[in-house]
Amino acid sequence: MKRPAPRDIDALYGAVLTLDSIDDCRRFFRDLLTENEIAEFAERWKAARMLHAGASYAEIARATGLSSRTIARVGRWLKQGRGGYALLLKRLNP
Repeated sequence: MKRPAPRDIDALYGAVLTLDSIDDCRRFFRDLLTENEIAEFAERWKAARMLHAGASYAEIARATGLSSRTIARVGRWLKQGRGGYALLLKRLNP
């Protein structure tokens, strides 16, 4: 697959910023992504929340079905990523 231009990626981010409700998000993401992709994103977000709360990899794997490799990747992004996970975790749990 050809990598999209940065302006096209920014256009996607801009579109997401216009969504006003859970229903808007649900409808947009369902048109954009497959059900499996949505489920994968949801499980990664759940893993990030659980890691932030101190859960073990084993607990997260049982709760999400994610591999320990994926959980480790989420954990690395949570600690050393660009701060996206941390930003939303702080906003949702001040």
